[in-house]
Amino acid sequence: MSRGDLTGPGSRPKVRPSSPSNSGLLSMTPDMPADLFARKQPGITLSDTLAQLDMKRLRGHRLRRLREQLKKHDVGGCVLMDGINVRYATGSRNMQIWTIRHTARYAFVATEGPVVLFEFSGCDHLSKGLETVTELRPATTWFFFTSGPRVPERAKKWAAELADLLKTHGGGNKRLAVDRVNPIGLAALTELGVEVVDANPAIEVARSIKSVDEVACLYAAISVCEAAFHKLREELKPGITENELWSHLHQVNIARGGEYIETRLLSSGARTNPWFQESTDKVIRAGELVAVDSDMYGLYGYFADMSRTFFCGPGKPTGVQRTAYGLAHEQVHHNIGLLKPGVGFREFAEKSWKMPEAYYPNRYMSIIHGAGLCGEYPYIPYAGDFEGRGYDGMIEENMTLCVESYIGAAGGTDGVKLEQLVLVTKNGAMPLSTFPWEDALLA
Repeated sequence: MSRGDLTGPGSRPKVRPSSPSNSGLLSMTPDMPADLFARKQPGITLSDTLAQLDMKRLRGHRLRRLREQLKKHDVGGCVLMDGINVRYATGSRNMQIWTIRHTARYAFVATEGPVVLFEFSGCDHLSKGLETVTELRPATTWFFFTSGPRVPERAKKWAAELADLLKTHGGGNKRLAVDRVNPIGLAALTELGVEVVDANPAIEVARSIKSVDEVACLYAAISVCEAAFHKLREELKPGITENELWSHLHQVNIARGGEYIETRLLSSGARTNPWFQESTDKVIRAGELVAVDSDMYGLYGYFADMSRTFFCGPGKPTGVQRTAYGLAHEQVHHNIGLLKPGVGFREFAEKSWKMPEAYYPNRYMSIIHGAGLCGEYPYIPYAGDFEGRGYDGMIEENMTLCVESYIGAAGGTDGVKLEQLVLVTKNGAMPLSTFPWEDALLA
C-alpha cells in the first residue's frame, strides 16, 4: 500500500490505501496549480463511486502518530484531559466546550496497549463502535462543581485507577504523560509512585503532521468558512452592527455541520487598530474597514482559521487603507514563498518579510502557527521576538500552517488583518483556501 494521493487525473481525488509506515500522507504532482488542487477535495457525503474521506484511516493515523511520540518521550502511556486531545487520539467527542472547561471525560492511552476512554455519566453510547477505543469506563470527576469538599477523595480514586492502568500496561515504565492536571491530581499520582511528565510536547508534535484524510477535513472546513465569509461580505452594508455581521459566521458554520467559533475577532473602523478588539454593537459606516479572524471549528472539528479585511461601500478606500492592505497582502505572500520542508524556525523568522517601522509596534503575535483540530504547534514569532518567545524546530512536509499578517500603524485609525491557511508540500506551501482578496483595497 502507498501514500494517499489527492492529485490523480480526473475531476475527483484518488485516495489510495495507506500503509502504517507513512500513514496516508498527502502527495501532489509537481506541476499542479494550487487552485486546481483545492478544487479536487473529496465530497463530504458518502458515495460508492467517488473517493471519500476514510475516517477509520484518519483515526488510525492520529493514534499511530501519538504512540510514536510517546515512545520517543519514553513514557508508559498518557492521560489526556483536554477534549481536543481526547478527540485526536480516539475520534470521540462529547459536549466539547463544556468538557474543555470541566474534566468530565478523559482517556488513557498506553504506549503499547489499550486505549481506555473514561466517559461522562450516561454517555457510553456516543463512542461505542470506535475501533480506537479498547474499553469504556465511567469517568471519575473531581472538579469542585461536582465534588465540593470531596475533591481530594475523588482525585485519589481517579489517580488510583490510572496508576493501575499504567502498572498493568506500561511495561514497567512508571512515567505517565499528562496534558493537563491541577495540583491535587498531580499530588495524588505522585503519592502512588507515578512519575508525571508533560504530554503536550508529544501530542503537539504528533498533531503537526497531517494525513491525506486530515487535509481533506481541513479543505471541507475551509470551504464552509469561505461560504461564511461570502455571506458576511454580502451582508456588509452601512448600518449593520459588528455583532449582526459576526453572527453570519456562526449561522453558516452551524447550518453546514460545523461546531463553534473560538473568539469574537470582528471589528470595524477605528476599532480595527490595534487588533484583538472583540465584536460589539458598534454600527458600521460607509468607508470603514471591517477585519475578521474566523477562528472557526468547522466540519469534523477541524480548525478553519482564516482572516480577511473588507471595505464597506459605497465610496472608495483611502490611501492609508490601501497602503495597509497592500503591505499585509505582500507580507502573507512573501512568507508563503519561504515555506518548504527543511527550513528551520529561526531561519524562517530571519528571512521573513520585514515590516516597516511605523507598523512594527502593533505587529501580530506570530508570523506562522500550526492548525489542525485547533491552533497548534509550531509557533514562529517575528525575528525581533525570537530570543524571548521563539524555539528551534523544522518545517516539515504535510504540516498545515496559518500565515499571519496584521498591519496597523501605531497611533493610526485603520488596521488590516489577513491570514491564509496552507499545506506544506515537498515543493513548497499551497493555500488551502481559494477565497479572493479585496479588489478595492488592492487597486
